[in-house]
Amino acid sequence: MDFIAVAVGIFLLIKGGDWLMRAAVALSLRFSIPKIVIGMTVVSFATSAPELIVSIQSAISGHPDLAIGNVVGSNIANLGLVLAITIMISPIDVTSSFYKTDWPMMILASLIFYFFIATDKVLMAYEGFIMFVLLMVFIVYLIKFQKQAVLDEAPEDDEVLETYKTLSYLFLGGFSLWLGSETLIKGAVSLAQNLGVSERIISVSIVSVGTSIPELSASVIAIINKEKAISLGNLVGSNIFNILAVMGVTSMIHPIALEDPGLLSNDIWWMLGISVLILPLVFFPKGSCLGWIDGVILFVLYGIFIFPLFL
Repeated sequence: MDFIAVAVGIFLLIKGGDWLMRAAVALSLRFSIPKIVIGMTVVSFATSAPELIVSIQSAISGHPDLAIGNVVGSNIANLGLVLAITIMISPIDVTSSFYKTDWPMMILASLIFYFFIATDKVLMAYEGFIMFVLLMVFIVYLIKFQKQAVLDEAPEDDEVLETYKTLSYLFLGGFSLWLGSETLIKGAVSLAQNLGVSERIISVSIVSVGTSIPELSASVIAIINKEKAISLGNLVGSNIFNILAVMGVTSMIHPIALEDPGLLSNDIWWMLGISVLILPLVFFPKGSCLGWIDGVILFVLYGIFIFPLFL
């Protein structure tokens, strides 16, 4: 039953995020908000909604390790699992914006997050505010100086939905995110207790992979349809949002106190290590490209991270 609860929770989160994004994009188009702004704000926040709702609910309900582990594990899964599988199927050409803007920002966000957590093992409201402000500055910079990169993130569907459809998606999305987060958190806590492992282990493995499923499915579908594969920038951008938006907003609502030392001594270091490793992989063995060899390296590393957690 615990596995079913977790699966149902993940499904509701994925559908809720999708419905919310459709409603948000429709509203943005109705009010004539430029596609550049929609791509970097509305769509990015909507696609991070599952992680955000899970983290907020976890922190408020007294399960801070689920909140932190969800983000840390999701960032590791985005690169070590989603990116790995994608580039093993089809190589990705890396643009200059990756090493000039995206990667440095991901590393900066990761280091700030680590510093705030390591200092006193609590992510306070003012620290969350600093992270959120940094995200806003980054978004303004992208819109102003990286317009082409941001346009790639913009929605391609220009359809303006009818009002009742927009409101329906908005309501269904919000309700599904709430119900999905409740179901997932209760299932994950019960699963951890029954398996005799910590909430942190469940969050950095099962929960984080579940919330990374949309990115993985989008990547594989793009490759099957011979369309432009999901860009490295999308996954790196997701990692930046996970830290600065999800952790930032969650800690502003409710301070997050670290309980399991393994998150600080092991998991965050894996997140930092894989994030740093992406840069040299982009240039070796072939410049400005990530191919199947890089994918195998990342996939093996992800396996080395996950399997010892359950031993």
